[in-house]
Amino acid sequence: MSVLVILLPPRPRADAAAGAPADYAFVLSADGQTVSRQGRAPAAQLPRAGSACALLADADVGWQRLSVPKAPAARLRAALGAVLEDQLLDDDEAVHLALEPGIAGGQSGWVAVTRRDWLAAVVADLEQAGVPLDRIAPSSWPTATPTLHALAADDESHEPTLVWSHADGVASLRLAGSLARRQLAATDRTSLRCSAHPSAAAAAERWLEAPVSVLGDAERALQALRSPWNLRQFDLAPHHRGMQAVRDALRRVAGPAWRPVRWGLAALLLVQLVGLNAWAWRLEQGLRDKRQAQVRLLQTAHPQVRSVLDAPLQMQRETDALRAAAGRAGPADLEPLLAVAATAWPDGQPPLQALRFEPGRLAITTGGWAEPQRAQFAERVRAAGYQAEDQGGQLIITRGGRS
Repeated sequence: MSVLVILLPPRPRADAAAGAPADYAFVLSADGQTVSRQGRAPAAQLPRAGSACALLADADVGWQRLSVPKAPAARLRAALGAVLEDQLLDDDEAVHLALEPGIAGGQSGWVAVTRRDWLAAVVADLEQAGVPLDRIAPSSWPTATPTLHALAADDESHEPTLVWSHADGVASLRLAGSLARRQLAATDRTSLRCSAHPSAAAAAERWLEAPVSVLGDAERALQALRSPWNLRQFDLAPHHRGMQAVRDALRRVAGPAWRPVRWGLAALLLVQLVGLNAWAWRLEQGLRDKRQAQVRLLQTAHPQVRSVLDAPLQMQRETDALRAAAGRAGPADLEPLLAVAATAWPDGQPPLQALRFEPGRLAITTGGWAEPQRAQFAERVRAAGYQAEDQGGQLIITRGGRS
């Protein structure tokens, strides 16, 4: 599934009432792993994709760890705000909170904190332009594996910034500061994953005295899609949550983790299709062989038949003609039908009052028969391979259920 990642610029700190930016940097990927296209465009001119994700800058998301209060879903946001009241620098109404995925009440987990009014303005701007956001993700998040990424130098200090993600949170540190050096000294270097923006790679390698992976903004944005975080929660949650759940499920199925399953299902479907075609071919071939055998049997028994249209029907007709020529009665003639009626006749009943014969059909008129006697007669007729049907006081006897 194609995905559009919108790289939100850092929130302006000087202007608290700043609205959505005039244009957005974006990354378009056909599979969520490789960059298909990137650039900048106003909201209305952003490319369309199967899903859209807005990516927040590292410094725009704060992280707080707490014991999640046990509260109903409708009151959980208010309960989180009450617990974090002393830790937040802004009023509770001014911040947007998002809870770590999979955390239930009573468990310890992370809460992402960001500015609400600015983020709500960005979401409204994108959705008004026809770009509904399926997800809002952070560029970095707390992780058990220590991760260090060197951002490009900003315009003020002209030096790279280190984003340090670890089990205790996320920190933005100056490369030249002593705090970053102390953090590095306290970290197990064997488990540390290091990367850097192309413009900061040389400085980061000198500082680390080790090589780093080079990740541009586009590649790092796609890497951030692998996080489980989605900040579209509470008052910023999508209105159509059912469709959002479906899109999330489709996005997971279309992801790299499900690729073996997709290939397996495709192979299974292909095998089933080939097997069904082979089975149908065998059935058709068997049916064709049986039809040819019927034709050969008809032409062997009745050589005078030249044109075969319906072998079973023509065989029956030729056999009936031979039987009639020999003066022998067939199972649908008068004599066999009378014999069946005589055999099934109820005990103690007088002879039949009237009869009418048509080829394959004998109608007898009875009088004074009770319902059990009629049922007994029909059962005896059926045992002989015929059928008796009551029609307006007459019993109609036919061969093999045909009338």
